[in-house]
Amino acid sequence: MKATEPKGQKLHISEQPVTLTNWHKHVNWVNTSLILIVPFFGCIAAFYTKLRAITAAWAILYYLWTGLGITAGYHRLWAHRSYEAGLPLQIFLACVGGGAVQGSIRWWSAKHRAHHRWTDTVKDPYSVMKGVWYSHFMWMVLKQNPKNRGRTDISDLNEDPIVVWQHKNYGTVILVFGMLFPMVVAGLGWGDWKGGLIYAGILRFLFVQQATFCVNSLAHWLGEQPFDDRNSPRDHVVTALVTLGEGYHNFHHEFPSDYRNAIEWWQYDPTKWSIWMWKQLGLATNLKQFRANEIEKGRVQQLQKKVDQKRAKLDWGVPLEQLPVVDWDDFIAEAQSGKALVAIAGVVHDVTDFIKEHPGGKTLISSALGKDATAIFNGE
Repeated sequence: MKATEPKGQKLHISEQPVTLTNWHKHVNWVNTSLILIVPFFGCIAAFYTKLRAITAAWAILYYLWTGLGITAGYHRLWAHRSYEAGLPLQIFLACVGGGAVQGSIRWWSAKHRAHHRWTDTVKDPYSVMKGVWYSHFMWMVLKQNPKNRGRTDISDLNEDPIVVWQHKNYGTVILVFGMLFPMVVAGLGWGDWKGGLIYAGILRFLFVQQATFCVNSLAHWLGEQPFDDRNSPRDHVVTALVTLGEGYHNFHHEFPSDYRNAIEWWQYDPTKWSIWMWKQLGLATNLKQFRANEIEKGRVQQLQKKVDQKRAKLDWGVPLEQLPVVDWDDFIAEAQSGKALVAIAGVVHDVTDFIKEHPGGKTLISSALGKDATAIFNGE
């Protein structure tokens, strides 16, 4: 059925079909520039820019800083309030998080809270139900109808001075910490201005962006669901490796305010380790953890659910409550008439086809015909 416009009301561009004349109106050009166009030219420039070892090392270090700005800052500190950070740490995370070029703290956290509140529904801003590529980055590249936006409470963010400052000055934050700062460090440090801009700046934030986007796509598509399978979030070590520990997403969706994503000592979660280290240094406090008992209950309930699902596929015979009731005299009479019947724990069994296969031998089972064989069955 073709969509029609209500009288006097124009359909939002996202509700209109894409045509040769309106395709550009469907595109969010600001996001597209930061996610696709600028990185594209950065990749082209890399072919004409020598990568020096020291610049590569700086790019990797700054990748880790800006990655933590997202995982430990935007995500676990501001979106979920899973711990408290002192002012110096907040400023650091707000700056390097802005350098990841993924939107302001306020914008990012609001979308993420909506994602948790409306997971896998039409109000989920990056629902994987619309496809892996949509959840990965297309939700930012294409304009979205604000009427479909899932609402959440961000009053705490609106009252946070660091969040408010960064949101108001986000364009400057991107320019300074996304490109100028890494370029200046490389330029003043060892004379590699161009390499600092291309490798530690543009290509570095490209990789940080794509790593974060994997949480929205891969972490809802690849892996196991040890705590709950009602929605799409999954745990997988590959996703954890590329997202600084954000890959244990099934756990995270069940226990979102826990400062950890990985709860086992051997699981890869450098974001958790960083937050813990900041606590030891007095930079972070009030690290929130769900009780181990509650976490284990969630795991056991999911295991029980999987067992029940497998059990339902097996043939368990007629349920005891549906079997006919036979009195003892009738049982004796049936056995004496030649039927191979034995009684075990109050249930009559026809063992005609089992006599020859019984591991105890034909003589043993034959001696129990027409009798209560409970003791024999239990080895008494």
